Amino acid sequence: MNEEPKENVANQETVFSRQVSTQAARKLKAQRNPTPGVWFGLGMMGIIGWSVVVPTLFGAAIGIWLDNRHPGSHSWTLALLVGGLAIGCFTACYWVANEDKAMQEDSDE
Repeated sequence: MNEEPKENVANQETVFSRQVSTQAARKLKAQRNPTPGVWFGLGMMGIIGWSVVVPTLFGAAIGIWLDNRHPGSHSWTLALLVGGLAIGCFTACYWVANEDKAMQEDSDE
């Protein structure tokens, strides 16, 4: 019979349980504080880009519609294009500031 002494088995279980708990703690820490990667940065640029592009194009579309309906000496298209661009830039700045603040709070914890 090849039975190990009970002390050896208990010692192996203790070592194994420590290894498992160490790995579990490391995994939980990584899940709580993920390191942003390349895809995160590209996604951020995409979100910021779309937050500027959508209001700009929306303003241009409304401007074109107004120029066709109510022609005048001033271009509605140009005015609303610039207005949409300004709104998009303010939105992007606000969003980036909030994300930066949230990242600073996470790093402080």
